[in-house]
Amino acid sequence: MNKRESIIASVIMLSIPIIAMGADLDSNLAKSGQRTGNPSVGAIAHEEVIDGVKAIFKILNMKESMLLHGTEMPKGIRETHHLAVMFTNTKSNRLVTEGQVRVKILTPDRTEQVRDLVEMRGHFGADVDLSKKGRYGIMVKFRLEDEPVQEAKFWYTVH
Repeated sequence: MNKRESIIASVIMLSIPIIAMGADLDSNLAKSGQRTGNPSVGAIAHEEVIDGVKAIFKILNMKESMLLHGTEMPKGIRETHHLAVMFTNTKSNRLVTEGQVRVKILTPDRTEQVRDLVEMRGHFGADVDLSKKGRYGIMVKFRLEDEPVQEAKFWYTVH
């Protein structure tokens, strides 16, 4: 593992407790009909049900997440956010953690980023560059377990 990969892995590992904390917070807020607006604790960017699978997308600001852990973002890292998606089977209410997930992001200046999301303790995730202010098109294709390929699309705005 080279130095860059080691730094990225460290950032991802530091984000995992925040994602879990955000899931608990979102669960409690959902019961009260509220939403958190703080991406560093796992604000929901989008959610939908697709053919019996509930997909919850969260976008975490990595710099804010690192600051919560008392550290600074390492120099040289271009990725600014962590995209996390959790899939739940709506019939069994079981978290789905096996499959392939790929995201294509259309940036405000119309360039594209493509990433494979990897399973990370209950969610699929990847670090992405959302450094420009504006609207991003997020397109996710996924194949969970032995089901057919499905997709979700949504817009996400960086202010």
